[in-house]
Amino acid sequence: MTLPRPVTLPRPHRTDLLIALAGLAGGLVLWSFGLYLTRDHVFGQRWATLVPLFVLAGAEALRRTAPRTALVAATLAIAGDQLTSGNLATLLMFTDVVYASVVYGTPASARRIPYTTALVTVALTVVLLVWWENAAALVIGALVGTISFLPAVTGSIVRNHREAAEAARLRAEQTALLAEMDRTQAVVAERARMARELHDMVANHLSAIAIHSTAALSLDDPGTTRQALTVIRENSVAGLAEMRRLIGLLRESGADAEPAAAPTLAGLDALVDQARTNARPSGLVLVLEDNRESAAGLPAPVELAAYRIVQESLTNALKHAAPGEVRVVLAREPDALAVEVTSPYGERPGPTAPGSGAGLVGMRERTALLGGAFEAGAVTDGGGRRLWRVRAELPVDASDEERT
Repeated sequence: MTLPRPVTLPRPHRTDLLIALAGLAGGLVLWSFGLYLTRDHVFGQRWATLVPLFVLAGAEALRRTAPRTALVAATLAIAGDQLTSGNLATLLMFTDVVYASVVYGTPASARRIPYTTALVTVALTVVLLVWWENAAALVIGALVGTISFLPAVTGSIVRNHREAAEAARLRAEQTALLAEMDRTQAVVAERARMARELHDMVANHLSAIAIHSTAALSLDDPGTTRQALTVIRENSVAGLAEMRRLIGLLRESGADAEPAAAPTLAGLDALVDQARTNARPSGLVLVLEDNRESAAGLPAPVELAAYRIVQESLTNALKHAAPGEVRVVLAREPDALAVEVTSPYGERPGPTAPGSGAGLVGMRERTALLGGAFEAGAVTDGGGRRLWRVRAELPVDASDEERT
C-alpha cells in the first residue's frame, strides 16, 4: 500500500514577506484614515475593503515561489476591490504581482502575460466605449493598462536582461574553462617538447661514451686510453646532469618524430637576424646585447631554455609590439643566466580566442623546471615610455659548470 505523498506548501521568500507586510501596513494606514479610491461601491461595509487588501498581501508573499497562483489570486482580489471603496495599497500590490509573475514565472507565462494584459486592456476599453459612449472609457482603459499591461512589459524587459546577463556569464565561464584547458595542454606540450630535446642530448652523450669506450678497449695505448676515459667521464657527468632534468617531465609517445639538433645560444645571432628581416616592415629594430664574458660554461638545458625564451619573445614582439626598438639582453650573473627581452608596448589588439598567451605559459614552464624565476608584464622606462618586458633568470649549478 502506497501512502499518499504529503502536501507541502510553498515557503515564501524573505524579501517577499517584507514586501507583503509593508503593503499590508500601508493599506491599513490608508483604511484607518478613511482614504478610499471611490465613494460609489456595491458593498458599503467599511471592512469590505480589507478583504482584497489581505488577499493581495498573501499574493505578494507568494510572488516568487508560486507566481501563477499569486497572479490568479491577485486578479480575483483586484476585481473584488472594484466592488468596495477601494484601497491604493491594493492597487499597487496588484501591479507588483503582475510584474513578479513575468519575472519569476515560467518562460511560457512570461510570454503570454504581456499579450493577455494588452488584449484585456483593449477589450475593456472597447466594451466601455460601446456601453457608455463616453470618452471616460478611454481614461478607464488607460488606468487598466497602467496597472496591468505596463507592469507586465516592464517585467518582460527585466527578465530578458537577466537572461542575457546569465547567458553572458555562462559564456564567460565556458571561455575561462576552455582557456584553462588550453593552458594545461600548452604546459603538457611544452614539457613533452623539453623531454624530447633533453632525451636527444642524453642519447648523444651515451653514444659518445659507447664510441670512446670501444676505442679504449681496442687500442693498447695508454695515452689514447687516458684520453678516451677523460671523454667518457665528461660525457657521463653531462649525461647524468641532463638526465636529472629529464626525470619528472612528461614524455609523450613521439616515436615517429624525427630527432633534431637542440638549438644553443651560439645560434642566437642567426635567430635575431632572421627576426630582424621579418620585423623590418613593421617598423621594429632588433638589437642583441650579449654581456657574457664568455660563451662557454653553460649547461645545455640552460642554453636551450634561453634560446626558446628569446625565440618566443621575438615572435610575440612581431605580433603585438608597436614600432620601435626590441632589445635582447643576455647577462651572466654569479649563479644564473639572465635573459631579458623588451619591446614597445603595442596597442594592437591581440588574439581573443581561448589559448592566447600559451607562449608565456611555455616560457614560464621552462624557467620553473630549471628552478629559475620568470616575470612578464608592462613596465615604464626612464623616458616614460611603456615597454613590454620578459625576464628570466636561469640558475646554473656548480656541478653543471664543472663538466665544461
